[in-house]
Amino acid sequence: MPRAPAQPAPLASGNLGLNSDRLRQAMVQRLRTQGIVDERVLNAMAAVPRHLFVDEALASRAYEDAALPIGHSQTISQPWVVARMIAAVCEDRAPARVLEVGAGCGYQAAVLAQIVREVHAIERIRGLYELARGHLRALRLATRVRLIHGDGMLGVPGVAPFDAIVVAAAGLAIPQALLDQLAPGGRLIAPEGSTHQRLVLIERTGATAWSRKELEAVRFVPLRAGIQS
Repeated sequence: MPRAPAQPAPLASGNLGLNSDRLRQAMVQRLRTQGIVDERVLNAMAAVPRHLFVDEALASRAYEDAALPIGHSQTISQPWVVARMIAAVCEDRAPARVLEVGAGCGYQAAVLAQIVREVHAIERIRGLYELARGHLRALRLATRVRLIHGDGMLGVPGVAPFDAIVVAAAGLAIPQALLDQLAPGGRLIAPEGSTHQRLVLIERTGATAWSRKELEAVRFVPLRAGIQS
């Protein structure tokens, strides 16, 4: 396994102040008990103030292991799911270029930016794209995350290949365009299914070959094509 980098410096905590630091550390300890062992991922989760990515009325719940609404009928994924997905694509490797499909409010991209040198995050809903952009700018991460308003099912072919792709919405099948944008040996993780969903971890093993492993049952919003202004 790659050596864990130095622990990222915590980003500005905002209104919850020192209390948020305590709640964040408690969240990290809970993630440990839930099986997250990659110190890079745990350090990244500890560094990013999740409460700044949700509505102020929900800030007190930000460090619960729960998905929370962010508007536009979308949610911020629960901390365990974020950590699990990132840990899966980073296990035994250090991806340099990562694509996130479904940036939402920007939280997962902010966590990825603590680990990965080059993060590209795509969001189809204009309102959420603007929300994520504001959050990333406020935390001085705008230069570390390239945020794109576009159709996530198409990926970003002009930037590909990616060492890892993290998909934060569930389709009935993984779009072929995303599989094609994986680098050789690259990994993609995504929820798959409709009523019953499961995380699927895919690794590119050849020019036209991919391996597939089914992981835990999850619940995500649906993956949709096109963009929404």
